[in-house]
Order: sequence, then structure tokens, then C-alpha cells
Amino acid sequence: MILVTGATGHIGNVLVKKLVQRGKLVRILVLPGERQSLAGNMDVEVVTGNVLDPPSLRVAMTGIQLVYNLAGIIAIAPGTEELMWNVNVDGARMVAQTALEMGMRRLIHVGSVHAFARRAQEVVDEESPLALTAPRNNYDRTKAQGLAAALNIGRAGLDVVVACPSGVIGPYDYLGSEMGRLIRNLARPGCHLLVDGGFDFVDVRDVADGLIKVAEKGRRGEIYILGGTYVSLGRLHELVRAVAQTKSTRLVVPIGVALAIGTIMPYYYRLTRTIPQITTYSVRTVGEKCRFSHAKAARELDYKPRPLSETIADTLSWWEIHSRNN
Repeated sequence: MILVTGATGHIGNVLVKKLVQRGKLVRILVLPGERQSLAGNMDVEVVTGNVLDPPSLRVAMTGIQLVYNLAGIIAIAPGTEELMWNVNVDGARMVAQTALEMGMRRLIHVGSVHAFARRAQEVVDEESPLALTAPRNNYDRTKAQGLAAALNIGRAGLDVVVACPSGVIGPYDYLGSEMGRLIRNLARPGCHLLVDGGFDFVDVRDVADGLIKVAEKGRRGEIYILGGTYVSLGRLHELVRAVAQTKSTRLVVPIGVALAIGTIMPYYYRLTRTIPQITTYSVRTVGEKCRFSHAKAARELDYKPRPLSETIADTLSWWEIHSRNN
């Protein structure tokens, strides 16, 4: 049997679907009170618990051979730093330690390309240094520290392999990810304020397929970047507008101006109680214009991400149907 933590998230629910379709027995770990619509739609076993609670982890891992740890917090706005550190770092350590103690066959730790230290316009691969010295409340550092903790416990005897997806987009985004909101926003008519930057975007279905291949073929103690296609935000707007067939324009803002906007936006979001779209962290991230190489995954795992245009078309189609039915 396979255990998946973070199964109600975007990557998690798609991974679970694919595992079930392959005839695998799957158990998912969900938080108390967490939405369990996924469990109601598929033949999976549900265990209530928390990656920060070792007793519930031991219950969840009883009878398990393979663990996918996808539990994580993405927070780009102030106010959730402590929870982000707890889940991304301490949670990763507790999952790996419990897996070691319970004699798991293999642990797939799902990190992020944000775990790597980056410099403007460089190509990042698995040999790039981790962002272990970034500020403590920085998302990058939490992903780097969590990844390092899992690998460190692996050296104590646990078979750990790490997968690092880039910017995940695609259908089945039930909880509304930040990347998903970006695509939906760009599909709307009007004028869009964009930063002079870009990022690597990958289809959630390709990431899920990649995770299965990581479990089957990945080498112990190795990291695999599961990336897709680098695209500027301006080009992304063009692709989305073409698929959505909407009339819209864009205003591309220089990084310096965008950073100034990002500095004051948290106060606006607090007043309006809306979800952050522009922060200094997000501006710096796209402003780096870094490329992420998935050559290692392609070479060792036969990982093949699909064209970005196909992902955008399927994403918008799914959201239209989902919105109509809910």
C-alpha cells in the first residue's frame, strides 16, 4: 500500500488519481476537518492526522511500503511564516524520521525548485546549491531545509528520493492554487499589470507521472527537477489570451517599480482581506528569469513534459466546466 500526504492539494489529488488508475492501493493522510472530496470520488483509505504529529504518522504508515510526502505550505505574504516553517521543515523531518523507524521501503520527498539558491538568468540544475542560508521566514529556505532534512535521514538508512517541480499549473486545481489563479486572471478581458520577468511552468499531470517514475526508477539519495517550459509573463499572457479568445492588453512593469508596489501591497491585502497577487517575493522570483533544467529527469526517468499551450487549453477548459458545476 502507498501513503500520500498532502493528497488534497493540486499535485496530490492528481497523483492519487493516477495511482488508483494503475490499480495501486492508496491511503491518504488528511488534516482534521480538511476537505475530503477527493476521498469520496475514489477508492482510497483516509486517515486523519498531521505530519507534525508522529503518533498519527505511525498510524498512517502502518502496513505501508512507499510514502509520497507532498505536505507543504506555500506562503508568499507575511503572517504565515511560522506555520510554513513548521510544515515544510519540521514536517518533512518528522515524516522521514517516522518512515525510517517504521521500515518504509522508499520515501519520495516532494520539494520545489525554490529550494535551490538562484542568481539572475542562470540555469539551475540538481547540482546547484540549496537556499539554506536564505532568511528563516523565506519560502525558499523552508523548502531547502526540508529537502536537506529528508536526505540527511536518508543517510541514516532510509531510501529517500527527492523530486522538485517548477511552477505547477493544470486542471484538477480544486483548492485554487496561486499559479492557477494567475492563469485564470490572464484569461479575463481588460488590462493586465505584468512584471518584466518569467518562470518555468509545468503541467500537474506531468509532475504526477514524474513522481511515479521517480518512485520506480529514481536513484536513492538523488534529486530530480520536474520542470516544463520557461516563458516570460508577457508570452504567457499571449498564450492564455489566444486560448481564451479574450481581448486584453498588458502593461509590463520594470522590476524596480514592481518591487516598490510589492512593498506596500501586503497592507492592501490585509485591508481588503484578499489573496496576495503581488509581493516582493513573487516579484523577485519572476524577475530572476532563471531556467530550470529537467535534463536529468528526462535522461534517467524518461520524463517528458507536454507543450505549455496544451496545458493552458486543458486548464481553462477544466475551470469552465468546474465553475459551471459548482
